Amino acid sequence: MVWPFSSNSSGGSDASSVVSSAKALFRAAEASVEEATRSIPEHMKPYLITAAAFGLSASAIIFYRGRLRRIPTAAYLTPDLLKGKTVLRGKVTSVGDADNFRFYHTPGGIWAGWGWLRRVPNESKELKNQTLHIRIAGVDAPEGAHFGMPAQPFSQEALEWLRGQLLGKTVLVQIYARDRYDRVVSMAWYPRALPFLPMKNVSAEMLKAGYGQIYRQAGSQYGGMLSKFEVLEAKARGQKIGIWSQEKMVSAAEHKKQHLRGGD
Repeated sequence: MVWPFSSNSSGGSDASSVVSSAKALFRAAEASVEEATRSIPEHMKPYLITAAAFGLSASAIIFYRGRLRRIPTAAYLTPDLLKGKTVLRGKVTSVGDADNFRFYHTPGGIWAGWGWLRRVPNESKELKNQTLHIRIAGVDAPEGAHFGMPAQPFSQEALEWLRGQLLGKTVLVQIYARDRYDRVVSMAWYPRALPFLPMKNVSAEMLKAGYGQIYRQAGSQYGGMLSKFEVLEAKARGQKIGIWSQEKMVSAAEHKKQHLRGGD
């Protein structure tokens, strides 16, 4: 079989035939459009133009709201967005705890101008009220020192690990719910060293590194990955890495119960 535009000696005639056919089809389509336009009464054309313009405007608004509208804070998340089906792209601007981070939504990515026409702010004053506070779903990391509560072993190592993995990187978050601290419970993924490889799941990598355990409290979200998480946690425990290297490991939940009234 001879493919169009191949280097075969007969390719030239095949190419000419394909081009001629395409031109003929285009001329036929153009003639059909012109004929259809002529058949429309003159007094109807303004109405049709208005209707077409309205349709295009409505489509543009729907596309903007669904794909290009930036979500600055959790207050802008509607119930429809919190069904575990919405995935947002954005940049991690800060990591303040070992199982949460600040996320600046960049809808449309590079195609919407992010990185070359639009920039993500760097200053704290510019980022105020412009980020989502993401609580990583499915895992619980060692607690740092706050609210008068002492830090747990490996809390600083877990924080440094998370910063090293996420800070300044473009990530994906699949959002599930808002918790009582106004954080957005989300599954998150971050890029590997080679961009064409599948992204890493933050929760899974944290469990693998021994810097967290499966979150077992009410309202836990696992994104269908609980079985995988249990395998990773059991492996880290068996290898005695990270938090599992302690002779007596106290969970973050138990630690908070000992020092605070509840909390998650």
